[in-house]
Amino acid sequence: MNRTFKQLTAEQRYQIATLLSKQFNQKQIAEYIGKSTSCVSREIARNKMYSGRYDAKNAHQYAVFRHQIKQKHKYFTDSVQLLVAHLLQQELSPEQISCRLMLEGCTKVSHETIYQYVWKDKKQGGVLYQYLARKQRCRRKRGNKSDYRGQIPNKVSIEQRPMQANNRERFGDFEVDIIIGANHKGAILTMVDRKTLYTKMVLLDGKHASQVARQTIKTLYNFRPYLHTITSDNGKEFARHEDIAQQLGVQYFFTHPYSSYECGTVENTNGLIRRYIPKKSSFEYLTQEKLNEIENKLNNRPRKKLSFYTPNEIANAIFTNDKPILNKIAFIT
Repeated sequence: MNRTFKQLTAEQRYQIATLLSKQFNQKQIAEYIGKSTSCVSREIARNKMYSGRYDAKNAHQYAVFRHQIKQKHKYFTDSVQLLVAHLLQQELSPEQISCRLMLEGCTKVSHETIYQYVWKDKKQGGVLYQYLARKQRCRRKRGNKSDYRGQIPNKVSIEQRPMQANNRERFGDFEVDIIIGANHKGAILTMVDRKTLYTKMVLLDGKHASQVARQTIKTLYNFRPYLHTITSDNGKEFARHEDIAQQLGVQYFFTHPYSSYECGTVENTNGLIRRYIPKKSSFEYLTQEKLNEIENKLNNRPRKKLSFYTPNEIANAIFTNDKPILNKIAFIT
């Protein structure tokens, strides 16, 4: 038997709203308007406001918008824009709208597209931006070829790093990172050797690439005969990596995007540093002398990973070719 389905009319939606206000249950409403109970249940679930209240006018507009765009578009059409504006006014975020429309099978529109639509509307005198949680934050349009913020030229992936560095077979394979102070004021440059956990710390005014490069070169310069590689994440503060590599005679590698765990040695060391300098601490009164004290504590701290030798002891053994100690730690990776 062929079954035909008809959309609910505006009149039927007003009847549903009225009966709901009179405490009718869904089965009673279905009998009254001549529809199945599942039809009424689906109508209320799909078209009620996000506050939970069913409003006939709102429900009909939402249903019409969704019917107009369902399975008919591949782009951000006028109908989609009307629906998005409607949902923004119900205080849904662009991400919530994007995911909800996809969940309901209406359309695929990214939250970035919605943000761009909102800020375009604002430039034209619209008020949609007022429904955003952060009204003043204008998001940068993705894919803007004239914007080079954060891009680092000539990066070499960690995938190309030598196995000796990956396996911690030698001194001189350093990981570097930045710890930021409260309110993004001040920074600490941390450098940790993968083999020995030997640590160097430098106080910075900020995280400008030129200052990071200059201090990295200055701090590690005396270790040049022993240096092999340096690895960092993709922060733009490391954009001057080529200067570092040239001055120190090393290979410079970058982790994969959003994969800071690939610099786990320095990340773990930063966790130890946070015992002395907790998160959200101001660096306003922090001095290099204080960092030197912390650095000294870390380098003279027995480590289980080093068979309870200290980083200083292992590093000195390497520099002096102390074979008894070196033989004991040869297996450490």
